[in-house]
Amino acid sequence: MKNILPFLTRIPVRGDFEKARKELWAFPLVVPVSSALPVLVLYLKLPLANLLALLALYFTIGLLHLDGLADWADGIMVKGDRERKIKAMKDLNTGIAGLFAVVMVLFLQVYSLQLVPFYAIYLAELNSKSAMLLGLATKRPLGQGLGAYFMEEMDKKQLATGTVLYLLLYLPIAFYNPLALAGITGLLFGAYTIRLSLDNFGGINGDCLGAIAEITRAGTLLILAFVWAYL
Repeated sequence: MKNILPFLTRIPVRGDFEKARKELWAFPLVVPVSSALPVLVLYLKLPLANLLALLALYFTIGLLHLDGLADWADGIMVKGDRERKIKAMKDLNTGIAGLFAVVMVLFLQVYSLQLVPFYAIYLAELNSKSAMLLGLATKRPLGQGLGAYFMEEMDKKQLATGTVLYLLLYLPIAFYNPLALAGITGLLFGAYTIRLSLDNFGGINGDCLGAIAEITRAGTLLILAFVWAYL
């Protein structure tokens, strides 16, 4: 697991680049670490806890996934063939579509966190990391970047192990409060983002993985917010 941490968080640990892609199954195990600080902020009910929790989350995981989301959205919204969309996604300048996507994801998370229990952000992070694993499991790399490098070692065994870990980490919360089971449907946001990536770009790269992570987390929190508000 320690080899994965430097790629999914800002925690200052040294990891082996080669070993990291053999530990993709450990993505869900990162979640207790990445969500610990925001969960604590929400549990203590600090003033502006929803905003502080989100800041704590990005302090822990960094802004790389948000940057990927912005690039991904720019590519998705461009009209034209795949080549033009990929070119827009790889453009160093962020367009209005990218800015809109980032703002919407941040707003959805901030406002949803006001309506959910403190452990909801843990569940959302769990879905986020698991959706990234599903993206890698497509084995449809776009280009020769980090995504392609990780996909080379992705196999059914890694996916199965990651899925078991996901369930083991999720179900205790569901037993504590059965309403939490609704959060599993948040993975549909990740599946839809994967589908959009494949349809528009023909594969998945690091930017797509970032978008998958961010959209899945925001979508999960949105679902849980509706569940806690109306059930």
